[in-house]
Amino acid sequence: MREQPTLRIPLGILALLAALLAYAAAVAILVPPLIGHWPALAQTPVYVLLGVIWLLPLRRFLIWMETGRWG
Repeated sequence: MREQPTLRIPLGILALLAALLAYAAAVAILVPPLIGHWPALAQTPVYVLLGVIWLLPLRRFLIWMETGRWG
């Protein structure tokens, strides 16, 4: 447990927001031309997967924000 305040948390939150914005923009720009002609029921799993995939690195990132270590 940390005793002193650290800049990792506010900077980490800003970095997380920037990364999510960039990821969302990339998905919104790159994916529709590839699957836009598919039926809606076929597009749904792709967007659900892309909506969940950003969570994969989140655990390590939150550990870094709290402890300063990546693992």
